[in-house]
Amino acid sequence: MAALAMGGALLLGEHLAGIIIAVMFTGGEALEDLAQRRAQRELTALLSRLPRTAARYRDGGVEEVSIEDIQIGDRLLVRHGECVPTDGTVVMGSALLDESAVTGEAIPVHRRVAQTVLSGSINSGNPFDLKVSAAADQSTYAGIVRLVREAQKSKAPIARMADRFALAFLPLTLALAGAAWIVSGNPDRALAVLVVATPCPLILAVPVAIISGVSRCAAKGVLVKGGGALETLARVRTVLFDKTGTVTAGSNRLVDLKVPHDANPKEILRLAASVDQGSQHVIAEALVAAARERGLELVAPSVVREVPGAGVEGQIGGRHIVVGGWDFVAGQVTQSDFRTELDRWIRRSGTVSVLVAIDGEIAGAFLFADEVRPEAGTVLRRLRDTGTERIVLATGDRSDLAANVASFLGVDYVVSEMKPADKIRIVEAERATRGPVMMVGDGVNDAPALAAADIGVAMGARGAAASSEAADVVILLDRLDRLASAIAIARRSRQIALQSVYAGMGMSGAAMVVAALGYLTPVQGAILQEAIDVAVILNALRALGPPIRDRLTKAQIPAKMLSKLEEEHRELADVLETINAVADGSRHSTAAELRRDLEALEHMLSERLLPHEMHDDREIYASIRRNSDDHDALAGMSRTHMEMNRMVQVTCH
Repeated sequence: MAALAMGGALLLGEHLAGIIIAVMFTGGEALEDLAQRRAQRELTALLSRLPRTAARYRDGGVEEVSIEDIQIGDRLLVRHGECVPTDGTVVMGSALLDESAVTGEAIPVHRRVAQTVLSGSINSGNPFDLKVSAAADQSTYAGIVRLVREAQKSKAPIARMADRFALAFLPLTLALAGAAWIVSGNPDRALAVLVVATPCPLILAVPVAIISGVSRCAAKGVLVKGGGALETLARVRTVLFDKTGTVTAGSNRLVDLKVPHDANPKEILRLAASVDQGSQHVIAEALVAAARERGLELVAPSVVREVPGAGVEGQIGGRHIVVGGWDFVAGQVTQSDFRTELDRWIRRSGTVSVLVAIDGEIAGAFLFADEVRPEAGTVLRRLRDTGTERIVLATGDRSDLAANVASFLGVDYVVSEMKPADKIRIVEAERATRGPVMMVGDGVNDAPALAAADIGVAMGARGAAASSEAADVVILLDRLDRLASAIAIARRSRQIALQSVYAGMGMSGAAMVVAALGYLTPVQGAILQEAIDVAVILNALRALGPPIRDRLTKAQIPAKMLSKLEEEHRELADVLETINAVADGSRHSTAAELRRDLEALEHMLSERLLPHEMHDDREIYASIRRNSDDHDALAGMSRTHMEMNRMVQVTCH
């Protein structure tokens, strides 16, 4: 179109118009390139941070090697400011890492010895040693880079439609220009029509808006594999969730424990976790993690014997410790009232129990569960707010466990005891009755359903590689709430793209009619055409940022404060466990023992729990009130804090 317009201007002697068209055309291309680079900045940043070399320990020294030469088991030195070259675990030192390029989380995280480190993270603290657990080309960051390159190559259906429409627009423009020339006898009118007739709102604005949405999702820790996936994400009306690892955390956590009234819960946990250190069983690892979360110092056991899948026994300080399931432990202890009590207590639905015995006597029990993610309920509400009409829970778990989780979340439909092929059939059935379907999962068994769905979303932070490869969207951070954010971004990006198309093509069409009637000269038409291009591109770039109303809304609580609050709550878990232990033991304790336990509990409540609650009231709630029109906001929560303080004072004194 530009070539025809410039050629016509030269033939008709409209040299100024031809010059303006050439300048405007090259300026438009430069503007498009600038817009595309700005829209892709998050994706480009991921590629630019790809490490090329690593410092590897060898023969008592350190050598610089190419990341292609790194092998599993190598020990690397990660210096301050360096990018972690591959996945591994910390073997010496404590790592302070900026994982924003991988997960989108801006707050640095601490990783201790034996904890996993993701490639692509930046070392923000002191140097540390890393033991390689994956080859560089199979690492988390390398997988992300592959997905990014796929995303950059793909084109959204709406963009492909724009290309086809632009081709059809050419003969229509020539027909209108020819008609204007024939009717008026003035070739300048035909030239003016050619100048203002541009499908740039389609050719430029649509891909800019779509890639802006993809880039913004990447900044949130959600990798969308191209514009087509983003557009489909915007049209979804039915969402299928896998349970384990998706709506639940995917790992067992200690949710309750029970010990005799005269025993120390922390000491029982410490001994059990110390013996379990040598086991590779997932529950054993969860028990050890629970002890370390509570700051307990574990010791190395001796004379360790493990029966795979049943339990472990060993010696610590001359005492014989047995840890495992009921059948394994019960056969090695004497009969007692506490054993009978535990036999009933451990039969809680949805939990896994671990018992511990010391020197032939039952010493306690622990309950573990794969809990529903704390953000799951909020995510489902946000999905419904953004237009999702139906939410289905599809899982391979037993029907009673699935129904329990479904009732907690409030989903529309639940199907249980499913095999991978069954999930595909559910996807097809939902699509046939309700349109585009999104499947969200994390495991290898979810990969077929992710591929079969209109849009598959993989929890890639801890999920299987197969699910990430089969999915159209990968959530890099282990947070389900990023899914709702991605859908909101996708719908806004598509809406902005369509706005640019309708407004831009409407303005171009109106300008063509005005030019055909002789009210626009070629020079005026060239300037007007460029103004339309600039307007639609700038409008498309709005997809790169949040809505104006979100920018005007102040954050209620800073992210750093929220993270600190979450950490403090985890550290208070042992306070709740102590309350339960004292309550359970009060029936069997003597007056002196109960007084001793209550005094210890009083100290714990006064020195740890109450200061935390009062800090919440003074800092967190005050921050929310300052940014709220309601100065009585959270008054009920403040009243609860006051009541807690009163009860501690009255009960303990």
